Amino acid sequence: MDYLPIFLNIRDRRVVVDGGTTVAARRAERALDCGAQVVLFDPHPGDEVLALQNRDGLVIHHRVPDETDMDDCAVAWGASEDDARDTRLSEWCRARNIPCNIADRPDLCDFITPSIVDRSPIVVAISTGGTAPVIARILRARIEATLPAAFGRLAEFASGFRADIARTIASGRERRHFWERLIDGPAGDFFLSGAVDRARAQIEDDLEATASGRARPVGEVYLVGAGPGDPDLLTFRALRLMQRADVVLYDRLVGDEIMSLVRRDAERIYVGKLSKEHTMQQEDISKLMVRLAREGRRVLRLKGGDPYIFGRGGEEIEELAASGIAFQVVPGITAASGAGTYAGIPLTHRDHAQSCLFVTAHGKDGVLDLDWDVLIRPKQTVAIYMGLSNLPVLVKGFADRGVDMTTPVAVIQNGTRPDQRVVTAPLSDIAGEVAEAGMKSPCMIIIGSVVALREKLAWTNLDRTAHAMGLAAETTPDITA
Repeated sequence: MDYLPIFLNIRDRRVVVDGGTTVAARRAERALDCGAQVVLFDPHPGDEVLALQNRDGLVIHHRVPDETDMDDCAVAWGASEDDARDTRLSEWCRARNIPCNIADRPDLCDFITPSIVDRSPIVVAISTGGTAPVIARILRARIEATLPAAFGRLAEFASGFRADIARTIASGRERRHFWERLIDGPAGDFFLSGAVDRARAQIEDDLEATASGRARPVGEVYLVGAGPGDPDLLTFRALRLMQRADVVLYDRLVGDEIMSLVRRDAERIYVGKLSKEHTMQQEDISKLMVRLAREGRRVLRLKGGDPYIFGRGGEEIEELAASGIAFQVVPGITAASGAGTYAGIPLTHRDHAQSCLFVTAHGKDGVLDLDWDVLIRPKQTVAIYMGLSNLPVLVKGFADRGVDMTTPVAVIQNGTRPDQRVVTAPLSDIAGEVAEAGMKSPCMIIIGSVVALREKLAWTNLDRTAHAMGLAAETTPDITA
């Protein structure tokens, strides 16, 4: 390790920044955020420096610094892009034992300015010792993506209970476990979701239960939408809860790539369903979640797409609410949006469709029961879930009601995944083309003139990838009306 990582308190202390560049502006901004009194020198400061001139604590001198300007300085940054000027600043600082950093001159630096992830009071600093700043920025972006924005506020909130926890729990080990449950359990989840009062009540109840000796494991359920298949489409919250769960209940629409992101030691229970072939009845899934949560386990119910759009998530949550089980719901990108986007088909377009209708062709008891008056309205896109087996019936229904049979239709199999396949054809021909292609569920059906935009707007190479994986070209016809 070439540098000692430290966090320096510069609040109300004098900090010198020499330069009017973008780098100088970022250094001044960071010091101001830490409460420093910043003095910046440059004869002709740039726009980004001038944009800071109304910040409290900043003084800008339109000149180069001289040696006396270093008096009482705690830290100095040089960012003038003038070698002689930067070298002079470094010499002045070393003569006074002032920590100094010169941009892009590691030989003149006493310290490295790291990339920062700010979740104050939590701060993560990343450095490559000045050798590869781009790598530090990439790592910062990845940490930004996984660390909830409100995590710092959670730390401040939780610190308000420090005295109560110390007074209630004598054992250091038990206190540590209590803190872990607080931050990484229901109270922390309530706070991060904005339910501050519920978080406070949860902590107070947990403390009371601990003091009275009646504390018992408390589980909860996370109902998480896994999206249409591409793991890059998961939300940050979904990833966080997937890493926390003790047990995961997943369906057939959740692929291996997404399951690989679940905590490795979590128990996995498959509860997937096919049409007329149910591994587990819906009522049994709901009861299983209740039982596991009552055992004190954190249960991840992972569903393809969005759990509240034809995912029966509402039914499962009703059972949890009735049983007094704590739960969270995380939305996912629904199949119509994901599959349409990856196939190059916008669901709405000013020239084609001013509305989009989501329907399922699979009813409660497997019976097709659709409101045809709504389906055949002009200037709209119809996105049909779970309709592959009923496609001939759907086509006949549109035909019987006088819909233009040249209307373009797309059937998208495994949308957003590497093996995505798309068949497009006029409404009159789509059932036959899909049968000839041997399309299998899961498939999304999109009906409307927006489908005609596919050739112009397609931006992924998933269809070509599928072909390269061995899907013969003749089995994936693409006949766009």
